[in-house]
Order: sequence, then C-alpha cells, then structure tokens
Amino acid sequence: MGQVAQLVQGVLRRNRRSIAKAITVIENNEPEAPKIVAQLFQKTGKAHVIGITGPTGSGKSTLIEKLIRELRKSGKTVGVIAVDPTSPFTGGAFLGDRVRMQEHSTDEGVFIRSMANRNATGGLSRATKDVIRILDASGKDVIIVETVGAGQSEVEIVKVSNTVIVVLAPGLGDDIQAIKAGIMEIGDIFVVNKADRQNANKTWSEVQAMLEMNTEEKSWKPSVLKTKALTGEGIAELLARIEEHREYLKKGAFEVHRKGEAETELVEAIKQKIVESIIADLRHTGEWEKLKQKILTKEADPYSVADEVLKKLVHG
Repeated sequence: MGQVAQLVQGVLRRNRRSIAKAITVIENNEPEAPKIVAQLFQKTGKAHVIGITGPTGSGKSTLIEKLIRELRKSGKTVGVIAVDPTSPFTGGAFLGDRVRMQEHSTDEGVFIRSMANRNATGGLSRATKDVIRILDASGKDVIIVETVGAGQSEVEIVKVSNTVIVVLAPGLGDDIQAIKAGIMEIGDIFVVNKADRQNANKTWSEVQAMLEMNTEEKSWKPSVLKTKALTGEGIAELLARIEEHREYLKKGAFEVHRKGEAETELVEAIKQKIVESIIADLRHTGEWEKLKQKILTKEADPYSVADEVLKKLVHG
C-alpha cells in the first residue's frame, strides 16, 4: 500500500498520527496533497464548520476552549484550525492557541492544529479548506476555524464556514470600526465577550443598532449575545444559537451556500492549476529568469511582462 493510501485509510480510521501527517502534506503543498484530497472528498460534507473571527484580544481562543468543553459534554467530536500569522523567522505558525487549549490535547475526540496563513489574502491559506476536509473525513462533528484579527480581509472566512461568529470585546477601540470594514455583512452571530467589563452594554447596543440599520431582507436575523468566556457564562446560549443556525441552513440555505462554494472552489482551483502550469513551462524553457531580469533592470514592469506571457500563450 502506497503512502497516500495509507494516510487516507488512517484518516478514515481516525488515527491521530495519520490526520496530522495528512495535514502536513497539505500545508507543505507536497505532490501527494491533491491525491489525498481526491480520495477523501466523497467522505466529506457531514461536519458543521464554524468560523470565528474578531479583533486580537477579544478572547476568541478562550471562547473556543469553552465551546470545545461543552460540545464534548454533549458527545460531539471537535476539530480546531487556528489560522495564525506566519512567523517572519520560521514561516510556521505561532503556537499560542494550542498552548491555551492544551488541556484538550489528550482527548481523542478533539484535534487541534495551528496553521500559518502564509500571508494569504483574507488571513486564510489555500490549504485551510483542504485541512477542513481531512478533519471532516476523520469523523469530526464540528470543525472550528479561528482566524487572525478582524477587518475587511477577514470576510474570506465565509468561504469555508457554515456559521460565522464575530467576537468583540468592550474597550478594544477598533471593534466597531472592524465591523464597519466588512464583517457586518458576513456575521451570522455576534458575541460581545468579556461582558463584565465597563462599556459592555454600550458595545452590545452599538452592534445591535448597526444590525437594525441593515435594511437588506434576510431570512436569518443575526443576533448579538454577551459572554464571559473565562467563566463560561453565555456559552450555552451561544451553542443554542449555533444549533438554530444549523437547522436554518438545513431548510434550504445550505444548498444555496454549497452551490456558491463549489463555484468559488472550482474557479480558484483552475486559477491555481493554470498559474502553476505556466510557471513550470517558463522555468523549463529558461524564460522565467529572462522575464525576472527584465523587471530587475526596469526594462519592463511586472504587469507588462505578464501581458507579454499571456499574449504568447494565446497567439503562440
């Protein structure tokens, strides 16, 4: 049995070492990565994927730790992908999230992985969706994706999640500005964490007011909840709201979401394959170095060089 077949079988048997190895293959974009995804693809689609975003310091990791605890009490298995900033020194992910959630590391029903975003647009690497598939195929009931910070680029999380939770906290200064930057449109549930802090009610009221200002007709009405992640207060209500959203999706919205998701994934996959193929051909013919030299010597700008490459491809 080859390496790919062994890894696939291990993932399906819920073997932790196989899951970890398969994720590493995906992250490193090794040649076996597409084969692993292809063989696991039909075993996916059962997990409920929850995207959690919000400003640094809002308590996302603590909130996730409490969500894991409650989900496990109800017998659900959980996968967590913490998309961290890429380390400027190692290119890897900072391990803070796994340290904070370490008490769950020995639980066979929980798998936690930090991933470097590798400076990808939206703070999500291309590998994130495929890692979700691995955890899904391994039988995880719920998969939580935590992203870096919040802002315009973080709307990318909607592409990989069924339910998007935006976590805010009073006193951060830029929390409402972050929502204005684009988060408001994609949040299914808003959480004002650290609700025992001063101005928590003010933050809650501001978010609620902004939601009410949105006149677009939607069948799902986002709600604003208060939590104290450190003590677990409000977590049960949050889980109940997540379940409500999951039931709402089952009534038809999920299929609409999946169709849009399939189109986005197909477009991105085609783009990736085309770019990889073009670059490989240019390297093979030695043209790549010549094109780079044109840019280095200011003979041409990158866009003009790209146009030159495309014209040759089209016209031969």
